[in-house]
Amino acid sequence: MNLKYADRLQNLSGNAIREIFKLLASPEIISLAGGNPAPETFPCAEVARITTKLMEEQGSSVLQYGATEGWMPLRQEIVRWLPGVGIHTDVDHVLTTTGSQQGLDLVCKAMVNPGDIVLVENPTFLGALHTMKTYQAQFRPVETDEDGLIPQALEQALKDGKPKFLYIIPTFQNPSGRTLTLERRKAIARIAAEHELLVVEDDPYRDLRYAGEALPSIASFDEAGYVLYLASFSKLISPGLRVGAAIGAPELMQKMTIGKQGADVHTSNLSQAIVAEFLKEGLLAPHIAELCNDYRVKMEAMLSAISENFPAQVKVTHPEGGLFVWATLPPYIDTTALLKKATEHNVAFVPGAGFHCDGTGTNTFRLNFSMPSVANIKKAIAILGEVISDVL
Repeated sequence: MNLKYADRLQNLSGNAIREIFKLLASPEIISLAGGNPAPETFPCAEVARITTKLMEEQGSSVLQYGATEGWMPLRQEIVRWLPGVGIHTDVDHVLTTTGSQQGLDLVCKAMVNPGDIVLVENPTFLGALHTMKTYQAQFRPVETDEDGLIPQALEQALKDGKPKFLYIIPTFQNPSGRTLTLERRKAIARIAAEHELLVVEDDPYRDLRYAGEALPSIASFDEAGYVLYLASFSKLISPGLRVGAAIGAPELMQKMTIGKQGADVHTSNLSQAIVAEFLKEGLLAPHIAELCNDYRVKMEAMLSAISENFPAQVKVTHPEGGLFVWATLPPYIDTTALLKKATEHNVAFVPGAGFHCDGTGTNTFRLNFSMPSVANIKKAIAILGEVISDVL
């Protein structure tokens, strides 16, 4: 075909997430590569019952077009749910989205012109980098350590010219599993207000905590309206429902709503209504408790297997929740090449380079523990330990 494609696609390579799903589709591969919730945890019976109830009581409404801002009962339930992360607001500050990924897409649509600077953690979620690249954003990495993004590094990054926003995953970060400390959350909110910097706080893993104390969101310390909070029900209920929310200043919500009108008109009313009823009936908290019990066992199995099988030169994070463990090898190891060797032994992971915006991280990789069984986690880590030992 002789077609001229948009300039904004020229710098986009094949999405690594798509390649991950290809690995997941291979039955002989033990995949530690995905970020999917375990399908056996999906509340199928509850969703089936709720769907039947909705069809009987509100069928004509949930199957009709709806407001771009979202299904009002869901927005109201989200307002009731948000105090759990320290956010006290009203429905005018809530826009329901087709997953939190759309929330990021909409803020980019509202804020980013080609060449604009966006601040990111390094590493950060590769799907977020892909979304921002679509809008031809330029990235400025902000230094992180074991406690997450360093506030002093953020202030230094702001001296090089004002960016459009900071994108941050503060809790059980993807890919590192690290959690931003309480003091740093307060500091980032303060810096945002002082510099009039929009902070996009992406928080899909917060409730998946298996140890330690829950921390309030960055948005909970925001008194000036500069933090946009992105929430998701994909990891908590089901990714197939595609329901998330953006919570922020009404002016920004209005701009994002205009952008959403041209994208999908509105998120599925049926999906929104299912999530609203799930929240209304008080089903979310006990369901999250079951998730945490399941994932805690898997995380501990992975960390124990790593301790037994990985060479001492491999450094890994020890998260208190989320879905991921992050590994760093000696600088001379290329984990993309290592992946090829691992897949020859039917084990897959995600090389770390794709999570970095500046070409670094070639000696890192991400492991997921939510999808595989405990037995397969132990088997895969033992194999991976041997593969790593062979290249050191």
